[in-house]
Amino acid sequence: MSEKNSNGLGLTFLAFTLGAAIGGGLALLTAPRSGAESREKMRGMVDDKRVKLDELTEDAETRIKKVIQESHEVLEKKVDLIKAALKAGKDAIDAEKAKQKKSTKADTPADA
Repeated sequence: MSEKNSNGLGLTFLAFTLGAAIGGGLALLTAPRSGAESREKMRGMVDDKRVKLDELTEDAETRIKKVIQESHEVLEKKVDLIKAALKAGKDAIDAEKAKQKKSTKADTPADA
């Protein structure tokens, strides 16, 4: 489920970024500059956006890895708690069974 949300968010971000790049490119193409100036400016803009996108991608990857690691740690703690609860329950059942056996032996007559 989390993977689907992550993919959806990534696709939305990618669509937004591509839309911004295309819009910026169209704005540059329709600007009152020479073709060479417009192309050079567009190249610079694309390079800047590529660098920013790389930085954002690295940041997102780092954050995702951190969340995954924290999730594993929480899960391990929960598993340990469940194991401890199951052991305590089993010990309580065993103790109750032992108590019942003693009680049953004490209730039976010795000459029977």
